[in-house]
Amino acid sequence: MMKIATALLLLATQSTNAFLSPSLTTTTPTRHFSLRAVESSDDANNNNNNISRRTLLATSLATSLVVTSLLPPIANAVDDDDAAPSAASATPTVVVAGATGQTGRRILERLAGQPNLSVIAGVRNVEKAEKSLGESSTVVRGAMVQKVPSLDAAGVELRKIDVSDTAESLASALSGAQSLVIAVGFVPGNPLKMNKSAHEVDNVGTCKLIDAAKSAGVTKVVMVSSILTNGRDWGQEKSPGFVVTNAFGGVLDEKIVAERYLRASGMDWTIVRPGGLKAKPPAGELRISGEDTLNAGEISRDLVADVCVASLTDGKASNKVLEIIESEETEPKVFNGLNM
Repeated sequence: MMKIATALLLLATQSTNAFLSPSLTTTTPTRHFSLRAVESSDDANNNNNNISRRTLLATSLATSLVVTSLLPPIANAVDDDDAAPSAASATPTVVVAGATGQTGRRILERLAGQPNLSVIAGVRNVEKAEKSLGESSTVVRGAMVQKVPSLDAAGVELRKIDVSDTAESLASALSGAQSLVIAVGFVPGNPLKMNKSAHEVDNVGTCKLIDAAKSAGVTKVVMVSSILTNGRDWGQEKSPGFVVTNAFGGVLDEKIVAERYLRASGMDWTIVRPGGLKAKPPAGELRISGEDTLNAGEISRDLVADVCVASLTDGKASNKVLEIIESEETEPKVFNGLNM
């Protein structure tokens, strides 16, 4: 600091000499300053007074430069080492709720492979999930037999997210996340308990998760739902797809409640409504349709996962319902974003 002050003092002294130089008797501006000193040739006393004033001005300038250099930094200055990282530089975080399900684990796999992204797997039992995510197996889930592929979840954080928990605990589990994919759903099993299970998971539990997301500061939510969820409102309650699907605990009637709750939440949302889900790779090209337009069709869970991941960042999916199936008329293509 003293070296800087000394250098500034020397500069100021040189400036003083420049002010006293005969060259300043002209009206030509100085090299470093816009000030001009003009000397009168009519009166010697006035000339001496002018020189004295210029001397005083230059000396004052020198003093102010030195004093300024010795002052501490301004109050709001922050050292580079102490500066907090900007929001833009922070790594975004996304949570997948229902990460051990067949669709959820496919979504998780795709997100885990993306750079500069923090991924959290929301599971009901962390210890069991640590083991099951890394294993390929065939499991019986309620009334369904499912072949579950293994998943490389290296770098993925596992957190307990069970929609039967309190909203407060769910909000805590979502802390720090900007985005959430909801891939939860009840598993059909005991016919006497299906209605209760569907209501608790696809309705009440999902709405609770939406509340928790908003409380935790999540700004984007993608929800996996189903075609014909809103079938009653567009005359499809007697269609085969609606009758068969809703026979499992009235699940479509429960899901529509959660869909409407998300839409009213104030967060940016995308609702993905797939047709009948297949565990096999795609056999046809992805078809994306508008809200309340599809009443039949099937789709690979792989494509559902692709659409969900793309919907997190694609502005075309913002606050939209995407109904998706595979086209039976065209061959499958490599997924290349949401072509709507």
